[in-house]
Amino acid sequence: MHDINKIRNDADFFIKGWKRRGLDVSLDTILALDKDLRKSITDLQELQTQRNDLSKKFGIAKKNNDKVVYEKLSADVQLIKEKMQSLEESKEEFSKSLSKELSSLPNIPLDEVPDGKDESSNKIINEYGVKKDTSPNHYEIGEELGMLDFDKATKLSGSRFSILKKDLAQMERAIANFMIDHHVLENSYEEISVPYLVKDDVMYGTGQLPKFADDQFKTEDGFWLIPTAEVPLTNLVKDENLKDNNLPLRFVSYTQCFRKEAGAAGKDTRGLIRLHQFPKVELVSIVKPENSLDELERLLSCAEGILKELELPYRTVVLSTGDMGFSAVKTYDLEVWLPGQKLFREISSCSLCGDFQSIRMNTRYKDQKTGKKVFPHTLNGSGLAVGRTLVAILENYYEGSGVVNIPKVLQPYMNGSKKIELENT
Repeated sequence: MHDINKIRNDADFFIKGWKRRGLDVSLDTILALDKDLRKSITDLQELQTQRNDLSKKFGIAKKNNDKVVYEKLSADVQLIKEKMQSLEESKEEFSKSLSKELSSLPNIPLDEVPDGKDESSNKIINEYGVKKDTSPNHYEIGEELGMLDFDKATKLSGSRFSILKKDLAQMERAIANFMIDHHVLENSYEEISVPYLVKDDVMYGTGQLPKFADDQFKTEDGFWLIPTAEVPLTNLVKDENLKDNNLPLRFVSYTQCFRKEAGAAGKDTRGLIRLHQFPKVELVSIVKPENSLDELERLLSCAEGILKELELPYRTVVLSTGDMGFSAVKTYDLEVWLPGQKLFREISSCSLCGDFQSIRMNTRYKDQKTGKKVFPHTLNGSGLAVGRTLVAILENYYEGSGVVNIPKVLQPYMNGSKKIELENT
């Protein structure tokens, strides 16, 4: 969410920023609500002062047993209380309406982000590794091995679910364990195990609510299944006054994630690319504003490091204004090469969100130099999507005849095995 003080002081900056995202936003309603809210606060303060003055006079009249003055002041105090009650209700209504308006508007992209309507305007920064020419699709390889079963998953849960068996189930676990170990031991992230069910205000804090409620799974008793560990990890600092010298904070978590994929009808209906439930290792940073751009580059390099260790070809892309997420001011995508599909597919998005989430979460820290309360900047990124990493390994390491080589860094996590193969080979 945006700081209304900044909007009030530089409305054109926000209007231009939203226009770059393809939104024509009028701030008339927001500024009117802000004006009404500030007036109600001022009026309340004036009435409070009047009530305090009358209370003092009321006390004197009562002490002097001056019944006429006493009754007059009592009536005046009661009238002020009624006015204050009415103003409190108005203030609450203005505050809720203003919050609703502000929370529906996306973050403002940085100047360096390329303009564009969609992914066609994204810019490729670099490409790493040698691309394999061709391979069967990952689901064909998994079914050939007898270790990937969509039919039984459909019987259990419906479409867009999967069942992994034997070595593929072990490899999924191996990938996650390798990623967590690497990020903790090499990149100095703190491992956190988080709940999969969260409350409304937690989803609101990272920007999933209210705008993207239709994309989420909700339980009958009001909890939300997390769409990414970004949600609970970032909200670990919700409503907190952090200490300046404790920043940056860096968290990593392995979780299952849950999304309805409401806008993906007909897309990636086969395989592991777009499921309702999928495993992911997530990275989150909470930093001082002056360090956030450097932290984005660091976050990106941590995610890239996993792909390099696995020796998977990939490319780095800067997302355009039309392809960025709601909360981001700048996003890098890492896209891994899938020879079975003959294209690059996203395997990680690394985003800087500025103070957009910390404002929503009411998270601050006191700057030791200035003494002022500051909203920290938040960042998040996949480090990596575990299922898509498995897809990339199957297609890039497929040897043929029911044999998949195991990346060297994963072999210790696979009991020293170097290949996955049919049991009768």
